[in-house]
Amino acid sequence: MEARKNNTSMKKNIYITAFFLIVFGILLYYYRVHQYSLRVYPNVSLASVSFGGAKKDDVQRYVEHLNTPIREKYFQFRFEDTIATLSALDAGVGYDATLAAVQAYSIGRNTTFIQHLLSLFGLRNVDLPLSFSYNKDLVRDTVGFLSESIDIPSQDALFQFANNRVSSFKPSQTGRKVNVEKAIQLFELLAVSSGSKEQTTLVVTLPVDPVTPSIVTSETNTFGVKELIGRGYSEFSGSIPGRIHNVALAASKLHGILIPPGKTFSFNDALGDISATTGYQAAYIIKEGRTVLGDGGGVCQVSSTLFRAALNAGLPIVERHAHAYRVHYYEEGGFKPGLDATVYSPTVDLKFSNNTGQSILIQSKTDTKNLNLTFTLYGTSDGRKAEILNHKTWGESAPPAPLYQDDPTLPKGIVRQIDFPAWGANASFQYRVTRRGEVLEDTTFTSNFRPWQAIYLRGV
Repeated sequence: MEARKNNTSMKKNIYITAFFLIVFGILLYYYRVHQYSLRVYPNVSLASVSFGGAKKDDVQRYVEHLNTPIREKYFQFRFEDTIATLSALDAGVGYDATLAAVQAYSIGRNTTFIQHLLSLFGLRNVDLPLSFSYNKDLVRDTVGFLSESIDIPSQDALFQFANNRVSSFKPSQTGRKVNVEKAIQLFELLAVSSGSKEQTTLVVTLPVDPVTPSIVTSETNTFGVKELIGRGYSEFSGSIPGRIHNVALAASKLHGILIPPGKTFSFNDALGDISATTGYQAAYIIKEGRTVLGDGGGVCQVSSTLFRAALNAGLPIVERHAHAYRVHYYEEGGFKPGLDATVYSPTVDLKFSNNTGQSILIQSKTDTKNLNLTFTLYGTSDGRKAEILNHKTWGESAPPAPLYQDDPTLPKGIVRQIDFPAWGANASFQYRVTRRGEVLEDTTFTSNFRPWQAIYLRGV
């Protein structure tokens, strides 16, 4: 009887204790709920920084503080000379402070009751990463805008041969294209670490991929014409219309000529008759020490430019003659005296040989707007290297007094300068061509220029 009484009393105590524990737990739970009603639950961190007990505003202010050095940065997207700059502030670069505050506050609230209890009483550790963001559309548009200036489509080769002449030629050209996705990835990596950088302007070098043409030059012909082997350039600003016409005409007559392997090219033979009957206009030429109107003035601009292309290609120069005086056209563009070649059919010619083992194609381009001429030689490179060494000028002498000549084609009272004073001088340069250690050419070209006076045409 006594034992039964004790059991009843023990059970009663257990129930009372359990009741008070439950009440205490409920009270404690609601106390904690009230305590953290507007605060982040315990043991919640952002990037290893604890924010337990902090308000959402505290979290937001902290993240915005992290953004302060980032928002002072500028991002420069660059490829060669093509550049665009974005400020981090305009691009919205930085950590998302609002999202960080919401995420930290939400831990333990929108979850199961067990996880809720664990978070509320600090029995669950959560470390949230900071979310980095930026205006993706703006960055993509910026890279895309630059791509319009950088991208070059590939060019398939074209080669048409008819009547012993190349009528159509277009060398293949590898294109290029900005890798937009990779550029954005590079930007993201730089942006994330920008807060720790000392530089104000951070450079994103745009990655550019090559675009291979479908048809390359070597596949279009059997002559061995597949790559650029030489280039010559000259300028002729100040030329009268007749001279400009003659330069363009003479250059066009050489365009498309194929020089077979082992053959010597003759400028005079290739150009043919130079007269009004073949389309040349009157332009000023030097004849017997005077400047006079004559057919074909300006053809020496063409021979001089082709001479430079042959030198650049490392070809043997069989015949070349310097002008009697320094013509200012041939020193424009930064060229030194002596890089010229005069022609006068049939006695004075420019000749060079093709010893490359493959045919050489001559291409010309006359820019009549900017007044310059370019020759390009295409063939097969055999590894030769051409150099112009020891270019010297000495023994200069002053030009004579200006010369005035009457010109009935000009209105009375009009004076036009057609020649410029040139100092007399001697010039020379060494032309050296090597191939894998073997010397193919080692020649010195010499020019003896007499002083030349300024020449003016006077309307009568």
